[in-house]
Amino acid sequence: MGASPSPPAGRGVDLRFLRDDGHLSTGLGRLAAGGLPPLLPALAGALVAGVLMATGLQHLAGITLFAPVAALLLSGVASGHPHDGRLDRLVPPLLRATEYLYLLALGYGSGVPGPLVFVLLTAVALHHADAVHRTRIGVRPPAWIMRAMLGWDGRMLVLAAGGALGWLPFAYGVLTGYLAVLLVWEATTSWLATPVAEAEAPRNESGGVDASTM
Repeated sequence: MGASPSPPAGRGVDLRFLRDDGHLSTGLGRLAAGGLPPLLPALAGALVAGVLMATGLQHLAGITLFAPVAALLLSGVASGHPHDGRLDRLVPPLLRATEYLYLLALGYGSGVPGPLVFVLLTAVALHHADAVHRTRIGVRPPAWIMRAMLGWDGRMLVLAAGGALGWLPFAYGVLTGYLAVLLVWEATTSWLATPVAEAEAPRNESGGVDASTM
């Protein structure tokens, strides 16, 4: 077997789509015009953000709450790259892990109720799982839902802004409710729009349906 230069494309999965970039990260990627390989910026951004979170987000306040988000935005410069490198598949999990850790560290370190932090993480994880599952079977979520979910950078910025203003529990609650409504709405409309194929049951000689086909 020959090596494929673009394994994700061969499976119908575009890693750029699985990054779940928001408007800001996508805009930074346009500046680089796809010329920067994605793994190194993602690693650097995740490392710096991780160090900042390890020092304790409870010690950060005001504008400094944006520091981990700004560090991870380093990866946005490479968002327009085709992501066809051998190790580029590691980029989406890196972005996922850093976002999850930020939501956890910021919430628990700032006294946000644990159940609220958990529900927000669950909503984001379900969004990611849905995108991965659909792309594996060759069906992408609608473009509008991906934009409306704000991207990893948008979600992190909303919470950082809430913390800077002293409204962090409120920001967690509003973001959680917003994402949950979007997920339920999109799932409901998608199911209703999907044609249902009815399987015709085998009939016996008298026109009835057999209880067993064994």
